[in-house]
Amino acid sequence: MAGAERALAARLPSVPWQKVSERVHPWSSKLDRVPFIKTLLLLMALAVALAFWTTPLPLAAQFRLFIFVCVVMVVARRIPGRWPTMLMVSLSILMAGRYIWWRSTETLRFSTATETIVGSVLYAAEIYTWIVLIFGYIQTAWPLNRRPRPLPENVGSWPTVDVYIPTYNEPLSVVSPAVLAAKSMDWPRDKLRVYLLDDGSREEFQRFAADVGVSYLTREEHHFAKAGNINHALGLTSGDYIAIFDCDHIPTRSFLQTTMGEFLVDPKCSMVQTPHHFFSPDPFERNYDTFLRIPNEGSLFYGLVQDGNDFWNATFFCGSCAVIKRAALEEVGGVAVETVTEDAHTSLKMHRHGYRSAYLGIVQAAGLATESLSGLVGQRIRWARGMAQIFRVDNPWAGKGLSFFQRICYSNAMLHFFYGFPRLIFLIMPLAYLFFGLHVFNADGVSVMAYVLPYLFVSGLANSRIQGQYRHSFWAEVYESVLAWYTVLPTTVAFLNPKKGKFNVTAKGGLIEQEYLDWAISRPYVWLLAINFAGLLAGVVRIFTIQSDEPATVLMNIVWGLFNVAMLGAAVGVAKETRQVRVAHHVPLRVPATVILANGTTIACHTENYSTGGLGIVLPAALDLKRGDSVGVALSRGPMEYYFRAIVARHSEIHLGLKFEDWSYEKELQLIQCTFGRADAWVRWDEQLVADAPLHSFIEVVEMGYQGVLRLFDAGLDVVEATVLRRPRQPR
Repeated sequence: MAGAERALAARLPSVPWQKVSERVHPWSSKLDRVPFIKTLLLLMALAVALAFWTTPLPLAAQFRLFIFVCVVMVVARRIPGRWPTMLMVSLSILMAGRYIWWRSTETLRFSTATETIVGSVLYAAEIYTWIVLIFGYIQTAWPLNRRPRPLPENVGSWPTVDVYIPTYNEPLSVVSPAVLAAKSMDWPRDKLRVYLLDDGSREEFQRFAADVGVSYLTREEHHFAKAGNINHALGLTSGDYIAIFDCDHIPTRSFLQTTMGEFLVDPKCSMVQTPHHFFSPDPFERNYDTFLRIPNEGSLFYGLVQDGNDFWNATFFCGSCAVIKRAALEEVGGVAVETVTEDAHTSLKMHRHGYRSAYLGIVQAAGLATESLSGLVGQRIRWARGMAQIFRVDNPWAGKGLSFFQRICYSNAMLHFFYGFPRLIFLIMPLAYLFFGLHVFNADGVSVMAYVLPYLFVSGLANSRIQGQYRHSFWAEVYESVLAWYTVLPTTVAFLNPKKGKFNVTAKGGLIEQEYLDWAISRPYVWLLAINFAGLLAGVVRIFTIQSDEPATVLMNIVWGLFNVAMLGAAVGVAKETRQVRVAHHVPLRVPATVILANGTTIACHTENYSTGGLGIVLPAALDLKRGDSVGVALSRGPMEYYFRAIVARHSEIHLGLKFEDWSYEKELQLIQCTFGRADAWVRWDEQLVADAPLHSFIEVVEMGYQGVLRLFDAGLDVVEATVLRRPRQPR
């Protein structure tokens, strides 16, 4: 086994895949022999939970219960393993249930019609969060951690695979690495066919496909966007399986050997999905400099949610980095075209037909993240609209073919995108009291502390335990605050009229030449931030004048308002776009290399990063080189060694930046085989991520909120300087 493959094998999950019943507990199979025993145990557990939720306690006893549960949670959090996690989840559900019962029976008494309406809106928003909380626990409490299945030793028995790379308007510089990497995957040449599906019908792409030896497909009618493009190719190809990659996703050489074994072991497996990994920062990571330090927005989904779905046989197709069985896809009529999230909808159809799916949480491809916040918002609008469409036209709770827990997993995926209304309600609700004195939550301050704090604290710790490796505490609030305004209308319209809306392509590979605050995208946050600041000022006035007899209530609403200001400040800060001037992103990589000087001297060294345009080299000692000098560099892939001509682009002591010369598709293919396409290219991508610490994360988010307010103030001064004072804006 080559070094790259050994490194990959060492990073695979240590627990082999087994049947769900065997993974939960060794005595589970014994319980199956006793009729109705599991149902009886669940009913008994539910009866105990109902008694716990509904038993009234004096406030002093409620506080003692809170303290006891907190101690157990803090202790359990320090114990490794899944059963302490299950204990924390159980305690969270129990404390949430007590809060829900108290909230529903004790706090909904209102004095006026206005308070009734506003208070009921807040209560409805909370109901949404309770459903998502419980569904989320069910979905993610026990990730499967599936391991790749070995392939037969007889290579002749391996199936044929068609590789689809759909493209529409992306530049060739973005698409070519994915095509060349797909060609280089370790699979029998006579059983691997790569197709470039060009929905833009561009001559440049047709010539490229001919030059590199892949098939080129286009169509006259461009109906149904990406789904239609794939379905058109489906009728013109014949492979047993179809691997699909977005045109910027570059697969490793081991992709097919990692994923295909599952199909051969399980004839009912219709789809194997792997993570979407990005080697460039998204707007949150770039604008707040958290790249490779704090998990990004997608880490939770691909690191935990899909793995949790896999436990319940509910992993769904994500549009790229996946393999689908042709027979299953044809049985459901091809890729779904009724919604703009055709990938998840297609999986739902295959699950309804009794097929199974699998998720391998091993990064086997990487691509470009969306560069700008406006681009990211547009992408999320499409996802939100599509999930709302599925919820309306093919609701997982209606129809046949799904298990109870598959329905929960699909429902939670769809309900997630309805967070727009609840998040906006939480962002403005304290203003109802601070501005107008409305009592929308009928409880005194001591009762709030006795019931609300335990619910928030315990659920926060439980989620930190489950999600901390993939999302830090309080970051969900930041993401939702940024996107809430923009997802409300699309989800509402799609739910009322699923045929409204169209597919929009996410732009990749763009540049941001100068820092600026995106006023268009940040306008809703700016207004929300302004009215929350005004609400805080009104609260200060109220506590000393109108509501001096309710200081605790005023203070609680002020604290709530301050939290909202922090979230909105962070949202505004994300809209301050930092410069992105690199056409090719640099990816960290340390592998041996050899530099060949003009006089023939060879120097053994190693790389520190790479891109499609050059290499970063670390030398053993400083050399007398200057910018523009010609050198050569040799990289290896197993026994093969490749030579590249380059010039010195930068030189700082032992650090050398090289830019490639005499570039061709053959050289690009060789570079990809040594870098992006390595089997171990992404196995250590998460080593720099910082573990979640809820208090530290809270402080960090508050600091980002403060920084966002400063960025807004700074951008406002720029506007004044450029318009009122008639001075040209100076680049920053």
